Amino acid sequence: MTPRSAFRVPALALLEASLTMAIWGSSFVVAKVGLREIGPLTLAGLRYFVAFLMLLPFLPHRLAAHGRPSRSLTVQLALLGISAYLVGNGCFFLALKVVPSTTVSFLMGLIPILVLAGSLFWLKEGPTWWQAIGMVISLTGTALFFLPGVQAQSWRGFPILGVGILGFGFFGLLSRSIARERKVDSLTLTAIPLAIGGGALLAVALPLEGLPHLTLSGIGIVLLLALVNTAIAYLLYNHALQSLTALQMNLVLNLSPFVTALLAAVILGEELTPVQWAGMVVATAGVALAQRGKITAAPPAASAPVARP
Repeated sequence: MTPRSAFRVPALALLEASLTMAIWGSSFVVAKVGLREIGPLTLAGLRYFVAFLMLLPFLPHRLAAHGRPSRSLTVQLALLGISAYLVGNGCFFLALKVVPSTTVSFLMGLIPILVLAGSLFWLKEGPTWWQAIGMVISLTGTALFFLPGVQAQSWRGFPILGVGILGFGFFGLLSRSIARERKVDSLTLTAIPLAIGGGALLAVALPLEGLPHLTLSGIGIVLLLALVNTAIAYLLYNHALQSLTALQMNLVLNLSPFVTALLAAVILGEELTPVQWAGMVVATAGVALAQRGKITAAPPAASAPVARP
């Protein structure tokens, strides 16, 4: 477990992670409007690539100030984009065609277990006892929330979903590794993967779904998702990862479906059962418990620049 010499979790990083979680929790409610006129893969591709275009004017200044990424780092940034935006999101939407959304959401909640294993063997970030207990409590709350709606049919979609979960897990671990070591500033860490992953997803989506016929409402949804739910959210996410471990971040992000459920209850009139309310409370308590004490992340090397998004 964690030695006492590890440093404490900054409040700013937890605030950034919480804001990211809240923003991403609203994505499904906002995207539901856009899906009326745009295919799911095309909407996701447009969201990510337009977000890159919004960040593009700021990129030359950051590259001039911090230097261009090395060839090795460029490959890592490309892997981030492919793993999260093309593989993760692509498999997520493909799985939704044959697997109930409740089942998909529940299985996505298992990502922290994958991240924990990767953190131990790759990042060398062992959890504290508080984090281990908090993760168990949080996953218990997630199970309370989702299990009543989980359906066992459509097993053929599970392998696709499994590949997507691996993609998201790899993204969380690699982005933590890059951010922790301050290999690149937060804006570059956000923009380049968006360009590569979003562009690749669009290249796959357009032949499958065709060119969308966008109305003003559709354009507004794409711009909102690109600016707030992608560009701003990923800047917050990547900056918070400089201080939070991959496990801590993923446990916070696991609360996103609860934000979605609350917004759906308020905006769409969807009701929550008492068991679901209890699950949200238990999961939130587990995440709060996992932030107690100290973390295992090593401070950045003295020679590395401290980036600001």
